[in-house]
Amino acid sequence: MWLSDFSVLLNSEAKVKLLALETATDACSVALWHDGEVRERFVLAQRRQTELVLPMVESLLAEAGWALTTLDAIAFGQGPGAFTGVRVAVSVAQGLGYAANVPLVGVSTLAATAHHAAAVHGDGNWLIGFDARMNELYLGGYRCNDGQIDNLLEDSLVAPETLPELPALNWRGAGSGDVFLSALRARWPALIDWQGDIGPRAASVAALAAPQRLQGVGVPAEQARPVYLRDKVVQGAVR
Repeated sequence: MWLSDFSVLLNSEAKVKLLALETATDACSVALWHDGEVRERFVLAQRRQTELVLPMVESLLAEAGWALTTLDAIAFGQGPGAFTGVRVAVSVAQGLGYAANVPLVGVSTLAATAHHAAAVHGDGNWLIGFDARMNELYLGGYRCNDGQIDNLLEDSLVAPETLPELPALNWRGAGSGDVFLSALRARWPALIDWQGDIGPRAASVAALAAPQRLQGVGVPAEQARPVYLRDKVVQGAVR
């Protein structure tokens, strides 16, 4: 049986088969999408994504009776998020995509969080913030309506003292950026609430990737790239 925690938003007519991965936070989740229905595995990983993600993929594929080669694409949370977690999703997606010769579709981790927030707490304008450490946060703004996500504030890395202006709308917030909640409320007094327990889910990555794939979006495995938004972290990793 195909099940979903997000049935209210998984109403797409996208006739595609996807595997989706999301490991950019403290959680690890994988999902299979088939013609608008989804099954998902989700665990709080505590830096164990590398250990957990492949067994979760194998278990879910076996449960569905799917082979990797029957997929139309593999979707992955491309970041921003924890450097190691983002790297895990990209590298695993690349390995699986290369082995099965299927294209990859990257999805913003902030957009996936907005989709999940809307699924759980309702449509609206969602400000998504992740604690990026070093007294900074990853920030993005999205309008969510019946499963559709429109970007209103480009994903960026900001410090609490340099928060940008927001479009004059009613906003709700979600993500681990609530550690900066006092600064966020001081900058945006109209911020209605903040759901600090909401993060990205593979089911939402799949839901956002499916219509993209129908439009021909996708790259060969070797061309898939993460989105870190912090050059210093990437440069340090390269060395």
